Amino acid sequence: MSRIAKNPIPVPKGVEVNITPVLISIKGPLGTVARPMDPNVGVEKDGDTLKCKALGNSRHAGAMSGTMRALVANMVTGVTKGWEKKLSLIGVGYRAQAQGDKLNLSLGFSHPVVQQMPMGVKVVTPTQTEIVVSGIDKQLVGRIAAEIRDVKPPEPYKGKGVRYTGEAITLKETKKK
Repeated sequence: MSRIAKNPIPVPKGVEVNITPVLISIKGPLGTVARPMDPNVGVEKDGDTLKCKALGNSRHAGAMSGTMRALVANMVTGVTKGWEKKLSLIGVGYRAQAQGDKLNLSLGFSHPVVQQMPMGVKVVTPTQTEIVVSGIDKQLVGRIAAEIRDVKPPEPYKGKGVRYTGEAITLKETKKK
């Protein structure tokens, strides 16, 4: 049985929670997030907290109760504070420029790479070599940041490419004569 599911999720003031048997939606100051409910997990509101519990004694229900608790807690954090991922461009001439809902990347290819941002994700470039992806859905923000990184992942010899800020890249030693 998951012990994570036993922790209640605090719901701050200004956050509305709507629970149906099929869907849970959370509305806060930054927006609304909805997620389908797992049929093996029950989520109930108890005052200003949410509690998840397994609906049955199966191993799957116990595992999903902890997963659902983590997902709902991330939804509450997303609508109150939001989520963000920071990326850095390492390499001579590598640049990024945000234009509305598009991100233009110049990464040493013969053509510029343009990435379209989906609804709910905002991209900002404080400098030419920094990218900040933010939004209220943690999974979507992480996926978009991973897609940007996949355009040119860091190579193992010089470390050039797109990497998460603070990511440690293990560099290989060059060939000796």
